[in-house]
Amino acid sequence: MGFYLNNRSPIGAYDMAGNVWEWVNDWYRPDYYAQNENDNPQGPPQADQRVIRGGSFTNAPEDLRVTRRIKDDPGSSHRDVGFRCAK
Repeated sequence: MGFYLNNRSPIGAYDMAGNVWEWVNDWYRPDYYAQNENDNPQGPPQADQRVIRGGSFTNAPEDLRVTRRIKDDPGSSHRDVGFRCAK
């Protein structure tokens, strides 16, 4: 929607943090980024949990950032976790 025009990402995406945690395609492994590529890392080929990013309305403002990355069970459901449609 672009509500906060001065807070867009380096690639021009708006409103990336503060609504709900965002499911992403990556599987979670805590040490993955330390051992692999830095340019658009895709995560390990498989794991038990998926990555969610960004933070939500339940987090303090200083914790809302697109680089915030945690894990969750892909079969779970929470009121503060969702997804973003992108093309």
